[in-house]
Amino acid sequence: MARYAQSERRLLADLLLAVGPDAPTLCQGWTTRDLAAHLVMRERRPDAAAGILLGPLRGHSERVREALAARSYPELVGMVRAAPWWSPVSNPLADAAANTLEFFIHHEDVRRGQPGWRPRELPREQQEALWRRARGTARLALRRVRAAVRIQAPGYGEATAGSGGDQVRLVGSPGELAIFLSGRQRAARVQVDGAPELAAFLRTAKLGV
Repeated sequence: MARYAQSERRLLADLLLAVGPDAPTLCQGWTTRDLAAHLVMRERRPDAAAGILLGPLRGHSERVREALAARSYPELVGMVRAAPWWSPVSNPLADAAANTLEFFIHHEDVRRGQPGWRPRELPREQQEALWRRARGTARLALRRVRAAVRIQAPGYGEATAGSGGDQVRLVGSPGELAIFLSGRQRAARVQVDGAPELAAFLRTAKLGV
């Protein structure tokens, strides 16, 4: 639901201001300033946002992100907070689909990058929204895993992904599974069951879109 994309956006903007521009995040090598610049680029520079997924455009994407990161930090966070209505990924028709998972994960990137963090208790409706999107991205996220991965979110459902073979079971709440499947395995509170070598591989494999 769009309201969860919007509430996570507000919470993230508040946290970005609270921790400052140089705080660590779960995004390797990125501070909070870098992460804020990424989000602004994704929404406001479609020409550069394509480089997030397309290798040949990655250099242009990085140059734009670095230019945005050079702006004043309060201005940058203000741009994160105020979604542009015209953006391909944050207009009212696209917001829920494009941002429910995006802003939840990046909010957790900042939360879990700080010492002493704890998992949040999320409303059931938000967990349901996260499960729908995590389940939908699981096949792509696990495409490199040479095993049949059974993903279970007790009380919400299950899905199967991976490329077949021996089975590994991944169990957790929808929010924790979403974090795991986005490539942030070390920060996710998820249970992994299966052959030790497969479980170890899944915990360290490059996941995500």
